[in-house]
Amino acid sequence: MRFSIRLNNDWPVSAYPEMAKIAEDAGFDQFWVSHDLFFRSSPVILAAVAQATSRIEIGTCIVNPYTVHPSEIAMMAATLDELSGGRFNLGIGAGAGEFLKWLGMPQERPLATTRHAIEAINATLTGQPVEGWESEAYLRFDAPRRVPIYLAAFSPNMLRLIGEVADGALPLLFPPEHYDTVYPLVQEGAKTAGRSMEEIDFAACIWCSISDDRQAAEDVLKDKIAYYGHALSPLIWDRLGVTQDDFRPIEHALMTERDPIKARSLVDERMLRIGIAGSPDVVIERLESLVDRGAKHLSFGPPLGPDPAEAIRTLGREILPHFA
Repeated sequence: MRFSIRLNNDWPVSAYPEMAKIAEDAGFDQFWVSHDLFFRSSPVILAAVAQATSRIEIGTCIVNPYTVHPSEIAMMAATLDELSGGRFNLGIGAGAGEFLKWLGMPQERPLATTRHAIEAINATLTGQPVEGWESEAYLRFDAPRRVPIYLAAFSPNMLRLIGEVADGALPLLFPPEHYDTVYPLVQEGAKTAGRSMEEIDFAACIWCSISDDRQAAEDVLKDKIAYYGHALSPLIWDRLGVTQDDFRPIEHALMTERDPIKARSLVDERMLRIGIAGSPDVVIERLESLVDRGAKHLSFGPPLGPDPAEAIRTLGREILPHFA
């Protein structure tokens, strides 16, 4: 089994090195930081994390080829890999179309754009030419290696692309039961490319909020659902029995009215099933079936709980040993 922590990029930069050290001491294998628009820059955060840790792998979850050009993604990946001593993993994806709309940036041909970006980044890191780029388009320093690429995905075609071209998978599995929908699609892509699923580090990504105070844990999870719910995949909405329209009043309360308390109050029980909120026993119970289905990498994502540092310690003390 492998274990990872995923954090959003919405805290002060100074918080992440300490959180990463806690995760490293707790036995986690990887530490991921998101690169969501208009929050803090994940490469800057990860540079600080790299210098504060020695063993744990670090990664972006995720950058996208619309707001950051593949050439700059390759530069960033090689630089962070150099800084971390070969511990960097590149999490990339097409991004969320709902958020790109804020920029007036259409998410055109997301599958083809993401595929080309991965090909271009791999080529740049290994000193190969990139189709459509001039001969002057190459790194002026030697990349330490071809950085592993983890592809984040919502849609069926993007999930299949993971199986075709990626070293690792960051499929948004929440709720945990969504594994049965997602894994076969990645498997289809791997079969098409003549690959084995053993070649792909498939991270079963969940949202969890850990606390013995169930209400406090649920409130933190509701805040996360309120922010991201409208931007998720139809595959996840279908699994929950909701539609994007169900999230529109929540989006309006949070983004337009800027009333987070109202937005939280509109998150209902169906939506809350997207993650896990409660004590360690509740988390273990929900994840048992996921591991029984074959998950070999559990990735715990935000909000983690009303006290995220203590939540990570609790995961390391009570949950990782159980599944390891």
